Amino acid sequence: MGWKAAEKLIRHWKVLRGDNIMIIRGKDKGETGTIKRVIRSQNRVIVEGKNLVKKHIKGGEGHEGGIFTVEAPIHASNVQVVDPVTGKPCKVGTRYLEDGTKVRVCRGIGASGSIIPRPEILKIRTTPRPTVAGPKDTPMDLVWEKTYDAKTGKGMPDL
Repeated sequence: MGWKAAEKLIRHWKVLRGDNIMIIRGKDKGETGTIKRVIRSQNRVIVEGKNLVKKHIKGGEGHEGGIFTVEAPIHASNVQVVDPVTGKPCKVGTRYLEDGTKVRVCRGIGASGSIIPRPEILKIRTTPRPTVAGPKDTPMDLVWEKTYDAKTGKGMPDL
């Protein structure tokens, strides 16, 4: 990717995977759906069951060929998050609650100003964190071992 294309990438994404959105442009205009995947390198999203296209796939070893219906990516500017109260598309803004947590809110003309909940799918980790130390993990006694003393300078390499 060249620098011109990199300049056009969205820096602060307003839509997340799992959001309920409405398509505002294109052949599926006015339909609502859930974001299945976000492709940040192309500024595009894939919406479940929307923007279906026919794809011709050549047969090969291990799979059969044919004509398949797949979901094509939609540009992020052609979708908007649905207001959870009114059910209409709205712009997304951010606010801080009294306890300091950052939340997304609906904004724009006719928007309710309500909080947009974070999608549940983002709270689930695809690969769980390891609970047992593996063979390449450093043992804790070596981690906590003091190897440098700031007062005496002991532990500094001789340069």
